[in-house]
Amino acid sequence: MREAIALSMENIDNGGGPFGAVIVKDGVVVARGTNRVTADNDPTAHAEVSAIRQASRALGTFDLSGCEIYTSCEPCPMCLSAIYWAHIDRIFYANTQYDAKEIDFDDSFIYTQLSLDPTKRSIPAVRVLGDEAIAAFRKWQVKEDKIAY
Repeated sequence: MREAIALSMENIDNGGGPFGAVIVKDGVVVARGTNRVTADNDPTAHAEVSAIRQASRALGTFDLSGCEIYTSCEPCPMCLSAIYWAHIDRIFYANTQYDAKEIDFDDSFIYTQLSLDPTKRSIPAVRVLGDEAIAAFRKWQVKEDKIAY
């Protein structure tokens, strides 16, 4: 955890946001990540997502089972989803979402949006061509050599 916190501090001086993350497997650090959203003009470049990308490359797998993530702040909804998709076993965090809100990193509106009907969200989602798109899902469903994730 101290390494994740140190990364968050260093990142402020390197043009990024105050967030750091470390992924550990079997007691060994396999990846580090920092928030590079504004530095890289990438809204997905949060510390946790950056660390997940690095860990996946380092370990040669999209399945990070057996890993733990140490992050300087409670993961936002995007990062939390990425952690679940990566199958990381455990999350350790330091600052809370409420601490982040106090310095203008407020994700509470996203949690609220997720609970709404897609058509009622502040960015409306409209389903189109579902009857055509389902063909890809049907094709995947019967694919015999697919790699499940």
